[in-house]
Amino acid sequence: MNTNSHTIVEPKIVGSSPALERLRSAAARVAAGNAKVLITGESGVGKDVIARFIHARSQRAQRPFVALNCAGVSETLLESELFGHVKGSFTGAHRDKVGLFQLGHRGSVFLDEVGEMSLRMQAMLLRFLESGEVKPVGADLVSATVDVRVIAATNRNLPDLISKGQFREDLMYRIMVVHLEVPPLRNRREDIRALIAHVIAQTGIEVELSEEALQALERYHWPGNVRELQNVIEQLAWLQGPSVVGLQDLPPALTRGAGNNVRPARERRKQVSDFLYEGLVSGSMSFWEQVYPMFINRDITRADVMALVRQALHETSGNYRAVLRLLRMEPGDYKRFLNFLSTHDCTVDFRQFRSGQSQRERTIEPLLKLPGGAQEPRVAEAPERKTA
Repeated sequence: MNTNSHTIVEPKIVGSSPALERLRSAAARVAAGNAKVLITGESGVGKDVIARFIHARSQRAQRPFVALNCAGVSETLLESELFGHVKGSFTGAHRDKVGLFQLGHRGSVFLDEVGEMSLRMQAMLLRFLESGEVKPVGADLVSATVDVRVIAATNRNLPDLISKGQFREDLMYRIMVVHLEVPPLRNRREDIRALIAHVIAQTGIEVELSEEALQALERYHWPGNVRELQNVIEQLAWLQGPSVVGLQDLPPALTRGAGNNVRPARERRKQVSDFLYEGLVSGSMSFWEQVYPMFINRDITRADVMALVRQALHETSGNYRAVLRLLRMEPGDYKRFLNFLSTHDCTVDFRQFRSGQSQRERTIEPLLKLPGGAQEPRVAEAPERKTA
């Protein structure tokens, strides 16, 4: 959890593209009120920056801004982080603890990755939003009634989760009084040079990129968005600077992707999984050297990895061992790969691809377009049970 009981510095939203200007203007208007805000967008686009911008421009700017990544803690700990707990309420509760909502009284609370909350926690959040009452874990009575502005963010498609029974529709409407969507970097390529200059200035290293290198970076797909660009530029600055960075100095994955035309805009999960799948199958990318670090650094999401696995299982008729060969991994990586999928809840049921009726991952409706029609059947996801 991140807490700050003092005035935060208004973050700089770098870029001047029309899409970013519209977002900046909308965020400034929203900041003037107290409406709850839902910020959507892909992983790495800077949803937290928009949340801090709204707080810094609001009448609550002199009050606390507290933030919590809902995907970063277990359900039990999440309840304690939000509402606090009393001494002895569970193993390890050696003292009373004040929760995030009380710490944020009269300020703003930023709930990142709210789409990862369990249904139980969603019900508790909904009740809090309706009453403002805080009841710590293990307490018999409500300990406080607080006034906080909730700003939530997610990279998930909430209507799609609602249709699957994984997210409460009433909670979505409660947190989505105002909806702001942060565009992906590939949809505002005119901001890339400004972002590069900003990152270089932050490193304090005198490094310059050649025009050829800049053009390559502008053509790259950026599945990890601004966070990925920041990582790339920081690495170049520390490894190559002070000097002029040419095309030959860029990571190979960037220059290979830069030669392709930009694909038509469509649903993100499909784009990113296709990008990763093509790179792995062609041998231009390595799962353990590139895809795995991107996932651990949260430049790609669990949904991206699962989409990649689904594509591979579709091609191999549900054979996980053949998936390793397809994605150019060593046979000895079989257990390691399955353990990775299981540990991070990315396992895909292989049986649906052996029925002869499998299809690639369905197209997800645009964010916040309410789902219509029948619910999509939900299948259990379990690894192939074979001995190594």
